[in-house]
Amino acid sequence: MADYTFYTNPMSRGQIARWALHEAGAEYDQVLVDWQAKPAAFLAVNPMGKVPTLVHHAEGEDRTVTEAAAICLYLAEMHPEANLLPSDAEMADYYRWTFFAAGPVEQAIVSRALKFEPSPEQEGMAGWGNFDRTIGTLDGHLSGTAWVCGNRFTMADVYVGSAVDWGLNFGILPPLPSFAAYAERCQARPAYKAAKAIDNALIAEMKK
Repeated sequence: MADYTFYTNPMSRGQIARWALHEAGAEYDQVLVDWQAKPAAFLAVNPMGKVPTLVHHAEGEDRTVTEAAAICLYLAEMHPEANLLPSDAEMADYYRWTFFAAGPVEQAIVSRALKFEPSPEQEGMAGWGNFDRTIGTLDGHLSGTAWVCGNRFTMADVYVGSAVDWGLNFGILPPLPSFAAYAERCQARPAYKAAKAIDNALIAEMKK
């Protein structure tokens, strides 16, 4: 048995976790989840029935991690040898922008895709405020840095990079120079290419 059991579907946020697994150099067994017939073992570890879900087989116990951002950060912690953790000086940006992408950026993209825009009166309750403010904030950061934490790739870039990549591919994020250049840097990473090749092959097989 590999160290991890990875429940995923290639047409899902599981692509984020697979990239993280490859960046961490983690050994994993893949379990593909059919939306219409979810395995009982999967629902036992995640009653939400959502992917990605990661089960870490460690020290005689199974540790379940859900939510793509949490999976990314967990893998960085479990594999310090991969050098994906932040230094003390990088930690503020590492956590700030990972959770900014998991919260405001994801909400802004999804709300735009679903054609829901909060009114000015609702913006105070909406975690992302509004689309333009959220995207402008992310653009402001990525315009002045190569990676989330500066000049060095960290696990934060797996999550933030996935959000930018996703938003650009779906035509929801504007193709600003900062986003396009950042996405290109992410796409050039060997772990990104390896993970995407697996998911793309699975998607092609599903479409036959």
